[in-house]
Amino acid sequence: MSGFPELKNDLILRAARGEKVERPPIWIMRQAGRYLPEYHEVKGGRDFFETCRDAEIASEITIQPITHFDGLIDAAIIFSDILVIPQAMGMEVKMVDKVGPQFPNPLRKPSDLERLSKDVDVLKELDWAFKAISLTRKKLNGRVPLLGFCGAPWTLLVYMTEGGGTKMFRFAKEWIYKFTREAHQVLQQITDVAVEFLAQQVVAGAQMLQVFESWGGELGPDEFDEFSLPYLRQISSKLPLRLKELGVTENIPITVFAKGSWYALEQLCDSGYDVVSLDWLFRPSDAVQIANGRVALQGNLDPGTMYGSKETISRKVEKMIKGFGGGKKNYIINFGHGTHPFMDPEQIRWFLQECHRIGSQKN
Repeated sequence: MSGFPELKNDLILRAARGEKVERPPIWIMRQAGRYLPEYHEVKGGRDFFETCRDAEIASEITIQPITHFDGLIDAAIIFSDILVIPQAMGMEVKMVDKVGPQFPNPLRKPSDLERLSKDVDVLKELDWAFKAISLTRKKLNGRVPLLGFCGAPWTLLVYMTEGGGTKMFRFAKEWIYKFTREAHQVLQQITDVAVEFLAQQVVAGAQMLQVFESWGGELGPDEFDEFSLPYLRQISSKLPLRLKELGVTENIPITVFAKGSWYALEQLCDSGYDVVSLDWLFRPSDAVQIANGRVALQGNLDPGTMYGSKETISRKVEKMIKGFGGGKKNYIINFGHGTHPFMDPEQIRWFLQECHRIGSQKN
C-alpha cells in the first residue's frame, strides 16, 4: 500500500506464502492486553469498546507488545474484538468486567431477525476500526506487519443467540437444529459483512488477516460441514475478488483458526486459506502429515505452559518446533489460543527468546 512506511520485517508474510525462511516467525494471540502492566495504564477506567474505538489508544495498545518484547515478535494484531460485526449489524454488545461480553437482547427466535440491519454500511459503522488500523500501520513504522481479523460466522451466531459466553450452547443449537433455514440466513448475513470488513481492513493498512472460529469445536463433524465450513470458504473465495475491486493488487495472506475442530483439518487445509492455525489438541507431526505442504500451519503451544518453569517452556518449545519439521517452511509459531490476564510477561519473554534460539538452529 502506498503512503505507509516500508516494511522492515516481512518474515511472517513470507512464511504464510509458503516460502523458506531463516527461522519461524512468532506472534501470540491476545499478545496486546491484560497481562501487560502498560495496558492497564493506557486503558485506565475506560470501557473495553470505548478503548477499541479510540484510534490513538487502540494503536498504542496494539504496539505495546512489539515494544515490550523488542525484536522478538514478528507481527502486531490490531486491538479490537470479534463482536464488532454484530454491533455493525445493529446489536448492542457490552463488555462486562470479569464476566465478558453481554448482549442485552440476543436473537432467540426467527422473528428477532427483524432487528438486524439488512444493508450494513461497513465503512460507516466500523469507521473507527479502519482509522485505528491506518494510524497503527503508520506508527509501527514498518517494524512488523499489521494483522487484521474478524470473527467467523458460526462463532458470531453463538454470541448473538446465547447473549454471551456459554457452556451449554442451548440457544445456538436450537437455531441450527430447529430454526435451520433462518440460521443459514443469519450466517449468510454475517458472512457478507465479514468479507467487506476484512477487505476494508486491508485498504486501511492490514497486511495479513485471521478469521477466528473460536467455537468451532462445539459442532460435530457433520454440523461443521454445514454451519461453519461453507461460510469460511465463502470468505476465502470472495475476499480476493472484493480486494481486486477495491484496487488492492498484492497477495494478502489469510489464516483460519477453528478452535477444537481437530476432525476438520483436512477440509480446512483445502478451504482457500494460506495458513491454518491449530490449538493444542493437535500433535504437530500429525498435522504436518495431513496438511502435506498445502498450507502453512500456525500454533500450537498450550498457553498454560507459561505457568511452568523456564526449563518446561524450553522443552515444550523445542518439541513443538521439531514436531512442525523445524519451522523453516510452512510454519508460524503461536499459542494454541490467547494469553491469560495472569501471565508473567517475563515468562512470555523467555518463551519468545527460546523460539528465536531453537527456531534459528539448523534442522
